[in-house]
Amino acid sequence: MATRNARLRRLRAVASVGAGLAAGAAVALAAQRPALHSLRTRIERLEETAQTQRQTNFAHQQRLHWELLSKAMDDPDLAEVLDAYNGTVPPRKQRQFLFANALYTNALCYYRMGNMTREEFFGFARSMLQNPVFREYWRATHPHRATLIDASEEAKLGRMVDDLLVQLEETDIDEWWVVGEPPPE
Repeated sequence: MATRNARLRRLRAVASVGAGLAAGAAVALAAQRPALHSLRTRIERLEETAQTQRQTNFAHQQRLHWELLSKAMDDPDLAEVLDAYNGTVPPRKQRQFLFANALYTNALCYYRMGNMTREEFFGFARSMLQNPVFREYWRATHPHRATLIDASEEAKLGRMVDDLLVQLEETDIDEWWVVGEPPPE
């Protein structure tokens, strides 16, 4: 019986130590919870700051793009630098193409920034494709878009506009604003 009591006491001691360890772990975990929450909050803020910085950089790049195109549109000597048509496009038409590029790039950036839905982008493209100069620009720059990575957002939107142009050319109705269905987001 003395052996039995000794075993029972040891078992109780081990159980007490185990319960103490479990309680200590629970207390330690509870004490760390605010620190973990604080770290999670900091990480979320850093991610938001990084996203804001990317958007700021993107907007700055868009502005720089416009400034460069504006200079080329104003100065035929600078426009020659952007002649990607092997001299087959007269200077006046090239300036128009540069402006068409600026309009399209602006809409593309607006879409990427989240300020325009895919459906709105589609409507913009449908409207721009009513202009013969924009259509000519779009056809002339097809080889340039062919170099884009197929999975990129820009390539997908370019193919969407390509398809829309085909649909607009094949339609026999005057209501151009109803031609085509914007692809889902």
